Amino acid sequence: MRTVKAFIGLAIAALVGALVLISLKAYYVLVAVVAGLLILGYRELWSLITTRSLPPLDERVKGNTGKAIRNGFVFFVAVSIFLMLFLSVRQTVELELLHVLGGLFVATGLVYLLSYVFYDRAEPNLDERRSRMLKTFLMVAGISVAVFILSVFLHNMSSGLFDIEEAVFFTIATIIAPLGLVVGLIGSLVVFIKGLVGHK
Repeated sequence: MRTVKAFIGLAIAALVGALVLISLKAYYVLVAVVAGLLILGYRELWSLITTRSLPPLDERVKGNTGKAIRNGFVFFVAVSIFLMLFLSVRQTVELELLHVLGGLFVATGLVYLLSYVFYDRAEPNLDERRSRMLKTFLMVAGISVAVFILSVFLHNMSSGLFDIEEAVFFTIATIIAPLGLVVGLIGSLVVFIKGLVGHK
């Protein structure tokens, strides 16, 4: 009963927030927030549509939800820091703030959804070898993003300080880092799908 009241309260708060965003003509943020709420509450909404009751909230669901929220929060903070650094360096770039916020909210919701599906359905089907493979691919993707950011910074700094066309960091940022990111993402996706459709 307490869960039902909390869900109803969240729905009412979302409706009030939607009306406020409409009055401010922040339509992109509204669409992003609605999409994010649908992603966050898809399990409850699907259960209400199919069984007319909320799903049970056991310890496994709480643990999976907590880990998925952690991943979404870390993603949100990391991308926000990157955007702030990017805008502080490239002040001439004009970005529509509402578009950026909308895209960030939707992306965070997708990270949460994929994380929850992974912990709930894919991870139990992965053996130790595939779990290590997934961690390796994710590390490759994360390191590639960090190398890309560092290479762009060093390239711009070298070009600005020495007034030369620096080629090493430019090559790393445009070829090597994106290639590593693609390999890491594709490998992670393959292991993720194998966990969804396979059995341990």
